[in-house]
Amino acid sequence: MFQKIPNFVLAILSGLLFSAGWFSPLTIFIFIAWVPLFIIEDRISNNLEINRKKSKIIWLSYFAFFIWNICVTWWIYYASFEGAILAIVCNPVFMCIAFMIWYNLKRRINKPWAIWLLVPIWLGYEYGHTLWDLTWSWLIMGNAFAFRHNWVQWYEFTGASGGSLWVLIVNILFYNLIKHNSYSLKQSSKPVIALIAPIILSYGILSISTTHLNSDKSYKTLIVQPNVDPYNDKFYFEPAVQLHNLLIQLNGKLDSTIEFLVLPETYLTEEIIEGQENKCYSLRFLADSILAKHPDLTIITGATTFYVYSPNETPSSTARQDHQSANHYDVYNTGIQLNKDGISYYHKSKLVPGVERMPFPVLFKPLESFAIDLGGTMGSLGTQDERCVFFSHDKKVGIAPVICYESAYSDYVSGYIRNGANLIFIITNDGWWENTPGHRQHLAYSRLRAIETRREIARCANTGISCFVTPYGEIEQATPYWEEAVISKSVTPNNNLTLFVKFGDLISYTSAFLAILLLVWSQILRFKKS
Repeated sequence: MFQKIPNFVLAILSGLLFSAGWFSPLTIFIFIAWVPLFIIEDRISNNLEINRKKSKIIWLSYFAFFIWNICVTWWIYYASFEGAILAIVCNPVFMCIAFMIWYNLKRRINKPWAIWLLVPIWLGYEYGHTLWDLTWSWLIMGNAFAFRHNWVQWYEFTGASGGSLWVLIVNILFYNLIKHNSYSLKQSSKPVIALIAPIILSYGILSISTTHLNSDKSYKTLIVQPNVDPYNDKFYFEPAVQLHNLLIQLNGKLDSTIEFLVLPETYLTEEIIEGQENKCYSLRFLADSILAKHPDLTIITGATTFYVYSPNETPSSTARQDHQSANHYDVYNTGIQLNKDGISYYHKSKLVPGVERMPFPVLFKPLESFAIDLGGTMGSLGTQDERCVFFSHDKKVGIAPVICYESAYSDYVSGYIRNGANLIFIITNDGWWENTPGHRQHLAYSRLRAIETRREIARCANTGISCFVTPYGEIEQATPYWEEAVISKSVTPNNNLTLFVKFGDLISYTSAFLAILLLVWSQILRFKKS
């Protein structure tokens, strides 16, 4: 049925099918997205009349991955044209490298079962792509089911990598069905069962679901969506203006029943020097105007903070030098907890490449002035090794202060839970992408983090969408985009650990290990053949 379709058309088809996974009514098409690429590879590899087979497969697979990237993440353009070019052009290169590693190994083994080696290689690639300085987790295949969260309630066991594994298995089974042209009931049922069984399991989990909440107390949480234009207003306001607007928004909504007040990423625009908080107008304002009237309240907010190194401290690789004082300092995108116990900091550590961090700062630090300008602080930001958890007065509530881009990482977010978090607060600023699929995709990924950890989520965005997310991925009280809003809900901590949280991303760890072994094996076969 595909014999008369040109290869470049198959590549286009593959890219469009991958892209369909990120559009809710079409998500199911991701289960056949690999099939056209498999046909291309098989057709070229087994045609003796075709020269330069490898280069043809490289360019056709790159073309498919490029279409996937541009169709799903074109909205990066609104933040930065250069950043969009970098992401949309370079990310398919990494995908193509993984695909070609599999192609070379498959060719050297020359066995029908070698197609299955793509599974560990691709899953290993997806995991590795979350770890280095050019990290970009947006198009992990398992993330597509953020738009069909009721299909993947079993992510509490596997995380999003389980979804990627599911996609690959079903695709390979469908391809084998087409390749062997065997449509008997027995053969046809294999991919269908592989597709349907996890969905049935997911709805089975929902049918016997409990609240997953084992706390005897709920905590009323207030989310403020200020709706400040990040391009034209946010970083140009006087701090007093934005804080005055906050009091107007809170009028009549903040009372003694509220225990947590959540404000978005980089909400405080005043430069805060850690250790010199008494000199910060914004922090004094929050303490005097809000906490003084509500002493049991805890405020979670975002800010830009600075840490100045003393002369006997060794600066980090991201540290900058103050040319006037000769002191070194780091700049952080920070989550702050402020209450009667004092102030706590968490420094965002999954940074957006080219925006918040120059990749490989030790090597390319001189180029950090070319980092993409998204307002606020330019150049590489500092990070921290551990995921800090903010604890309440009574130590019964541990809050994971997840900042923006970090919410796209399964294994990373689970680290907060292992460190004691029983609630997740996501603070973000999604206005950079305007009213495009970007902010809706980012919101949807929160559903997967809730399912993986079975934690309630309070999501506070500067320009929307703010909401609460249940442990089963249901979105509640979603605010309109580009409108001021204040919402509240009683959230209940959960101290139980899912298998995914307890043991980590076992599918990714195993796949990465196997991928390394396969890469070594491929090189052995190469030299053995030569």
